[in-house]
Amino acid sequence: MPPAPPQNHFLQMALANRSFMIGLFITLIITGMALLSFVWTPYDITHLVVSDRMQGLSWAHPLGTDHLGRDILSMIMIGARNSIAVAIVAVGIGMGVGVPLGCWAAARGGVVDEVLMRFNDLVFAFPALLSAIMITAIFGPGAINAIIAIGIFNVPVFARVARAGALSIWPREFILAARAAGKNRVLITIEHILPNIVALLLVQGTIQFALGILAEAGLSYLGLGTQPPMPSWGRMLFEAQTRMMIAPHLAIFPGLAIVITVLGLNLLGDGLRDLLDPRLRRER
Repeated sequence: MPPAPPQNHFLQMALANRSFMIGLFITLIITGMALLSFVWTPYDITHLVVSDRMQGLSWAHPLGTDHLGRDILSMIMIGARNSIAVAIVAVGIGMGVGVPLGCWAAARGGVVDEVLMRFNDLVFAFPALLSAIMITAIFGPGAINAIIAIGIFNVPVFARVARAGALSIWPREFILAARAAGKNRVLITIEHILPNIVALLLVQGTIQFALGILAEAGLSYLGLGTQPPMPSWGRMLFEAQTRMMIAPHLAIFPGLAIVITVLGLNLLGDGLRDLLDPRLRRER
């Protein structure tokens, strides 16, 4: 009997990996909810109905209403869209800048490598969230500044990951063969290094994506992220903190949205690591 094709073998491993499947399911649900909010939400969140304020769970409002009569389910759907958008762009900035820097450091070595890595150490010396708070406090609150702040501190993470992955590949025989064939370092990096570290970057990207959602929620909670009237999970928690005793659902549901989303992304990243790392597959 012929061996199963590699695609089918990978699919079988993915279906058997519980962490990957649970994480993928949660991520798809949250992403689908965010995409659906572009075309439909149960209620218009800009329409305030004060007479419906602080309602509990009901058929009309499955997750209740807030202190202004807005539907919480609709706000969570749009908040998912905003959180995901901020995290995607921030991770894109980190990956787009950090990966070339890391690959450059690994390819050049010497003084270039030393300078870039010491700069990374300098950035890592400051807590990322506190530094993001400082940047948004200086340049003003808003989603754009939150994206820039979070993205800046994704750069050294991806630079280190890309450098470590590239350094492990440069001594390989096929790289030596490419150099003997006359290919320069840039061409070797594009054709050979990047394809071999893409799985590593993908796993790290899911982790940073989850951290980006947490950072956006934290900045919005402090009033430095997404600004009204656009809802944010973090801002919903801030507005609910003084009403916890009389309407706990105002904080429970956005809090659960953050927890479930981050949990799903972490499980997805853990599953991807198991699937894409051959050493882990052999151990298991």
